[in-house]
Amino acid sequence: MNIGVFFQPVTVDEFIDDVRAASERGIRSVWLSQIFGIDAIAACAIAGREVPDVRLGTGVVPTYMRHPMVMASQARTTQQVTHGRFTLGIGLSHQIVIESMLGMDFSKPVLHLREYLDILVPLLNGEPADAAGSTLTFHGTVDVPSEPVPLVVAALGPQLLALAGRRTHGTVTWMTGPETIRTHVAPVIGAAAAEAGRPAPRIVMALPTVVTDDEAAARSLVGSQLEMYGYLPSYRAMLDREGAAGPADVAIVGTEDQVRAGIEKSFEAGVTEYVAAVSPSDHRTLDFLATLV
Repeated sequence: MNIGVFFQPVTVDEFIDDVRAASERGIRSVWLSQIFGIDAIAACAIAGREVPDVRLGTGVVPTYMRHPMVMASQARTTQQVTHGRFTLGIGLSHQIVIESMLGMDFSKPVLHLREYLDILVPLLNGEPADAAGSTLTFHGTVDVPSEPVPLVVAALGPQLLALAGRRTHGTVTWMTGPETIRTHVAPVIGAAAAEAGRPAPRIVMALPTVVTDDEAAARSLVGSQLEMYGYLPSYRAMLDREGAAGPADVAIVGTEDQVRAGIEKSFEAGVTEYVAAVSPSDHRTLDFLATLV
């Protein structure tokens, strides 16, 4: 199975240590999100230089804060450093962040992403961009020698899934259970990719994952730590589709056999890579995930 891990460290040194520990276990895919801490793309570049043979990805970097030319330059630099082991994951973030914290307009997110991709996609492929939109404009190239950078988009609603299928390599999801992948995410993005003549899309599914003998206690901890995700509209919609009350209900938690069954169900639903959000100190879970690689 194509298994990765999702870490959220405080420092770059911690991330390097986490990536190295995963690599030593045989886990060859590590993802990092851009929230309000260390720069995810930069951290992937540094960790990729320090730890060979590990694929690195961002899940995800918000678009509104960075012009697509800047995003492409950063991503291609990281791809150069990692010799082709980097995947760029981008997303819109959330209205409360973009409007309330940044004071930016979030009224047309689909248009924003469409125009963002008009610039970003060619630049990631080493081609010039020539785009003049109502929200974003760029005419030029990014002179950073590297392999093309695979691009996945945090897409959950049908419009964004279709856009991702037509224009990118796929999607990366969070707080989205296997039934929603099977009935909503995979069919919509797959149909859009097929209509555009593109290969079958990547569907990278990230969920909290804990191997434990005390399932109730672990789910309670996940629920308290990640409660906020149950209130963000995009994730709330996916939880409702799954029939889940909150994040604890979509987490994959339990004994080794239970976690294996949950991950296998995800692949059967259409997932191409399962990424376990796990604490670096949870050796039992990490050791078990390594047996599934």
